[in-house]
Amino acid sequence: MKISFVGSGNVAWHLAQALEEAGHWICEVYSRNIENAGKLASELYDTNVQADLNFSESEAEVIIMAISDDALDQVIQQIVFPEKTIVVHTSGTKSLAEFQRLIEIYSDVYVHAGIFYPLQTFTKGYPMDYKELPLCIESKSELIEDKLIKLARSISDNVTRMDSDERFILHVAAVFANNFTNHLLGVSHDILSRENLNFDLLRPIIQTTIDKAFQSDDPASGQTGPARRGDWATTNRHLEYLQEINLEWVDIYRLMTEKIRSRHISK
Repeated sequence: MKISFVGSGNVAWHLAQALEEAGHWICEVYSRNIENAGKLASELYDTNVQADLNFSESEAEVIIMAISDDALDQVIQQIVFPEKTIVVHTSGTKSLAEFQRLIEIYSDVYVHAGIFYPLQTFTKGYPMDYKELPLCIESKSELIEDKLIKLARSISDNVTRMDSDERFILHVAAVFANNFTNHLLGVSHDILSRENLNFDLLRPIIQTTIDKAFQSDDPASGQTGPARRGDWATTNRHLEYLQEINLEWVDIYRLMTEKIRSRHISK
């Protein structure tokens, strides 16, 4: 298929290259920062940098809006689509109904709206196995949905039809699983760094924690540690140490300890 991208951030950087490797032609890349668009285009074989949001002459069959929810409304107000193209966004939270309403209000031509949501944390230059990438697809039209599923399956073996409510709930869960977990790992790193201890010492316990979570029907069943045991002598010593170095970490530790204990105290 012929595909164009609006946006040149982490999501676009990965999806564009994955789709090109699958045999699709990435026609154009647009970014409000034209240098960033040029950098992404330079990673691709035959891609033009789109200087503005007028795509009316584009050959693209699919335009992927790989931009933030905050930017989406403003861009939709300005963009000019080629008629009858498929326009998708990659958001985990904006509903298809909201997206379609924006297009109907601001587009002078008829286009097909859809969702092409990759559930992953993306960083430019960080390699990943796209065949395992979860892709969530939605469209009001069964024909368009089938086309998007075919496109998704050209890069991934993990493709799911999912409505907007389900996708939103998935996104909430992903914030806990990824964003919050990563923040806690960052705190762990900072604690060890200030004491000149190597973060790699945590690698085995982190890996085991993840492995156990996926081997169980309920990750909470594998919970261990002082909060789970009710070992208040240990937790108090931890808190005394944290109070000397960072009061925000004290708040996090107390909250997590309380939540772990309240979940398991009746079991």
